Amino acid sequence: MSKDTSAHRTPDASLRSGSRTSSRLNRIFSIPAPLRWLFDQVPLVTYSPNALPTRSLKQHDESILYVFARLEDVGRGKPSFNPSCLKWQAYLRFNKVRHRIRASNNHASPSGILPFLLPSFELSADVPAPIPSHKIEDWVEDNRSNSSDPPGTKYEAYLALLEHRVRDAWRFKLLALYLNPTNFTTVAQPLYIRSTSTSFLVHAALIHQVRSAAEAEILKNTLSIDSEDIYRESSNAFDALSTLLGTEHWFLGTDQPTLLDASVFAYTHLLLDEEMHWSDGQLASQVIARQNLVDHRNRVLDQYFPEAKVDTLKQSIS
Repeated sequence: MSKDTSAHRTPDASLRSGSRTSSRLNRIFSIPAPLRWLFDQVPLVTYSPNALPTRSLKQHDESILYVFARLEDVGRGKPSFNPSCLKWQAYLRFNKVRHRIRASNNHASPSGILPFLLPSFELSADVPAPIPSHKIEDWVEDNRSNSSDPPGTKYEAYLALLEHRVRDAWRFKLLALYLNPTNFTTVAQPLYIRSTSTSFLVHAALIHQVRSAAEAEILKNTLSIDSEDIYRESSNAFDALSTLLGTEHWFLGTDQPTLLDASVFAYTHLLLDEEMHWSDGQLASQVIARQNLVDHRNRVLDQYFPEAKVDTLKQSIS
C-alpha cells in the first residue's frame, strides 16, 4: 500500500520544491548568455522618425477634407451627400482654399465626427494636427490673405434658424429613412454603408448599428416628435431664408458667398439632387416652392461645383 508523502512534507522541502520550480521558469524565460552579451555591447537608442518619402509630397501639397462621399465622386470633387460635410466643402471653395476631398467615416475622424481637415504642409515642416469641423471657419480666417468683417447678429440668427429648424426636419427624415426597408436599401445603404468598406461583415455590422440607433432615437422621442410640426417649422425656416435672400445673389447682400450661403446650399442641393432618390419629397417641395432658393442652389453649382453641374446635364440628356 502506497503512502501519501505529501502530507508529511516538511516546510523546508516545500521551499526547496518551489525554488526548483522558480529556477526552471527563470531558465526558460532568461536570455541566452551570447545574446545578453550582445545587448550589453549595443545600448538602446531611439532614432528620430524617418522623413516622409518623396512620393508623399503630392499627397500633402494641398489640404484634404475628409467627408462622407461616394468613392467614384471623390476624384471629381462632387458635392458630398452629407449636409454637414457639404457645408464645409462649399465654404472652402467659396474662399478659394486649395483642397481635395477624401471619402471617410466617423470612425476615422479624430473627433468622431466628419468632416475634418488636414492642412497642407511641406516635407520640411511638422505634420499639422487635423482640424475638426467646428474650427474650420477660424482656420480659414487665420489663413486668408485679406481680412473680412466679422458676421453680425442677423447672420448668427439665421444660421441658428437653419441649423435647428431645417436640421431637425432633415434628421427626422433620415431616421424614418433608416427604418423603412425600401428607402434604407435604395438610399441609406449605398451612401452610408457600402461607401465605408467592401467587407460583407462590416456592412452587416453597420446596418445593425445604424438601424438600432435610429430605432432607439425614434422610441426615445415618440412622445415629443410631431412630424407635421417639424415640417411646418422647416417650411417657416425656408420662408424666412427666402425673404432674407430676396433678389440678391447671396445672403446678407454680400459680394461673395458666406458660411450662411454654404449652410443653406448644403440642404437645398441635397434635397433637390436627383441622385439622392428621395421617396418622400415633402422637404424638397418646400424648396421648390421658393424659386429664389432654387436659383441660389443652381448659382452655387454653376460657379463653385461646375463638375456636378456637367454630370446633372448629362443625366438629363440621357
